[in-house]
This record gives sequence, structure tokens and C-alpha cells, in this order.
Amino acid sequence: MTSDAFNTPNTVDPRLLETLVCPVTRGRLTYDREAQELVSAGAKLAFPIRDGVPIMLAEEARQLD
Repeated sequence: MTSDAFNTPNTVDPRLLETLVCPVTRGRLTYDREAQELVSAGAKLAFPIRDGVPIMLAEEARQLD
């Protein structure tokens, strides 16, 4: 399924999610489909996914409580 005429995916490829790790802790990430974020429990950060692309920069991440 695509989100526009340019075939931009509206979801992240599951194979990509399996290979990504937190850039801060190098730990596992969990995918929050509803919020479109990759969550690092260890770093207490949520990395945004924009247009199907995970933004894996700590300065772009949202701090978790």
C-alpha cells in the first residue's frame, strides 16, 4: 500500500525494523505503529518515522517520561 503518486510507503518495511538499533544505547527498538515511532526503552527516546523513513537522530527523538 502506498500513500501518494510517488509510491511513498505509509508503513515501515518490517525487515528494516529488525536491523535497526537505538543509536544511543545500541539496544532493541520497538515499533509504535499508532504513533509512527521507534521506541528505545533504554534511552527513553522515541524516534519519529516520516514518510516511511525512520529518523535515527537523537536530536530528532522525543524524550519519554
